[in-house]
This record gives sequence, structure tokens and C-alpha cells, in this order.
Amino acid sequence: MTYRTHLIAGLSLLVGAVAACSNPAETSDTQVAAETPKTLTLYSARHYDSDKTLYAMFEEKTGTKLDVRESRADQLIETMKAERDQSPADVIITADAGSLWRFQEAGLTQPLASENLGTIVPANFRQADGHWYGVARRLRGVAYDPARWSPSDLATWDKLAEDDKSGEICVRASSNIYNLSLMGEIIHRYGSEDAQAWATGIVGNMARNPQGGDTDQIRAVAAGECSIAIVNHYYWVRLGASANEADRNAAASTSFLLPEFVEGSGSHVNITGAAVAATADDTALAEEFITFLLSETGQTYLTTETKELPLLDGSPLPDGVENVPDFVASDVNLETYGENQAEAQRLFDLAGWN
Repeated sequence: MTYRTHLIAGLSLLVGAVAACSNPAETSDTQVAAETPKTLTLYSARHYDSDKTLYAMFEEKTGTKLDVRESRADQLIETMKAERDQSPADVIITADAGSLWRFQEAGLTQPLASENLGTIVPANFRQADGHWYGVARRLRGVAYDPARWSPSDLATWDKLAEDDKSGEICVRASSNIYNLSLMGEIIHRYGSEDAQAWATGIVGNMARNPQGGDTDQIRAVAAGECSIAIVNHYYWVRLGASANEADRNAAASTSFLLPEFVEGSGSHVNITGAAVAATADDTALAEEFITFLLSETGQTYLTTETKELPLLDGSPLPDGVENVPDFVASDVNLETYGENQAEAQRLFDLAGWN
């Protein structure tokens, strides 16, 4: 065999080897692309271990990777504003309809017209165009000293502004979103003029300047600094289940009730909610995740540690919530809280509620 023949034969073998290697590589790339899990980036203002367990269950169930980024709601808003259309956010979870409204007003959410979610979530617990959906409920009421007050003394919110409550009320700052949303419904129920009079009455009845969080207000009642605290229900429930004996005693020394606005109007209810970020491309995956939060598993794990109430009637209740008295929920649409937010802060400021 000549040198030329050897060369041609060698080249043929080399080309064949390269061709043989290239086909499996192309197949491998295709397989890798097919096997790469979808990723859903979640911006969350929550920070509970039970949430992490729930997210892991969603990952296992769907094969989706969740990239969870936690911070306070106001920080998340500023982060998303800075990121603009480059934000990786797909789903936003935060407490309070007033906070969800802030994300919406900043242009950080997109409408999700979901027939499924529209069926699951009652109309007053979701934004009309689908910008956000409630996934758990929270109640704002009062923890009080039962040796000082009877339930009838506190049956409606206007009773807290009466003169006999002078020096008796502890509450956090007016800028807190829970107070702004409560005031949003008071404006809706009473009108701005009477709402300002109510706020002025509360300021006149404060035992101290607003300070601390809701838990601090309950402890203040237990310590005798005041006898009425405006708080969300789950703070009271958590104290009652605390590993700290002093906190358990603080809860045990107080009672909790849910005032109505007028007799028969129902009590103030708020939500933890989820929204699809404006930058989300895979809205079907975002909807699948929100739907999972509204499953029996989702409702259980969302409320186990927080002591919120499940959004959906018939879902298992977390331990301790059975101590919250029965109530009828107000039927006001929660969009009202956001729509009245600026007016609420204006009236608080006029009343001198810091």
C-alpha cells in the first residue's frame, strides 16, 4: 500500500471518528436542555420555616426550582424599581392588601385573568383584574384586660374612641400598613370626617406614644401600662403558644375580640396575598404556584407557623386559633384599603397619630 493510500485511509478513519463523536454530543445537549428544570423566582416578605417546607414540596411535586428572595415589602418594592424590566421576579408574596396595592401602583405586577383562581378565591379577597389574590386571612382586633372591660364595651371600633377609654389604649405607629388598612375600611364605613374624629379620639385615649409592634402592645396590657391593644390576632395566638413562660402568661392575662364597624357589619379582615410580577414570562407556572398555595397542603403550611387563618373555609386550622372568637367577616372589597391609603395617612396626621 502506498503512502498516499495510507494517508487517505487514515483521514477517513479520523473523519468517521469525529462524526461518530459529534452525533451523541448533539443528542446529549438536547437531553440536557430537556432535563433542565424550570425556575420560578419568588420575592417574599415572609420568613417562616414552614414556608420553606412548602416550597420544597412544590419543587418535588412539579420539578420546578424555586429561587426565593426574602426581604421586607418596602425593600422588595425598591429593589424591583431599581431592577426595572431586568428584575428576575416571577411571583410576589406579602402581607396586607394595602401592601399588595403598593406593588400594583408601582407597576410591579401584571394581571392574571385566571378562571381557576377566580373560582377559588372569593371576589372581595382578590384584585378585580387579577393583580393579586389572597392566600391566607388575618384579623385586626383588640387584646384587652378582661378585668377592666367586657366584650360589649369594645363591640364596635367607635367605642374605642369614647371618653371612658382615656389613657387605656396601646397601638403601633399610624404608618404601619395594618393601621392604614384598618383606617381605609373605617373611611369606607364612616366617611372621612367621622374617620378623622375616630382617629382623634384614639389619640386622646392613648396610654403612651405609639411604639413597637403588635406583640409589644399585648405585653403592655399584661404589664398594666394600658388595658386595650389594637393588634392582629396571630400575635396574640403566638404569645399563647410561646416557649417563653412570661409570654404565655401575657396572653393568658388578656382576652381577644374582633370589633365590628357598626352592629352587623362584620369584622375587619385582611390577607396575605400573591401577585404575578410584571417581569414574569411564564405566567402559567406562576399561576400553578399560586394555585398550589391554595391547595389543602398550601393552606396548612402557610398558616401552621404564622397562625393566620386559611383563606379557604374548611381548611384545617393551626393550633391555637380556636381561641380566637367566632366572627362574621366584613364583605368590603380589600382593594378599598389601598384606594383609601393616602387619605388614611392624611387623617392620621391631622389627628396627631404619629
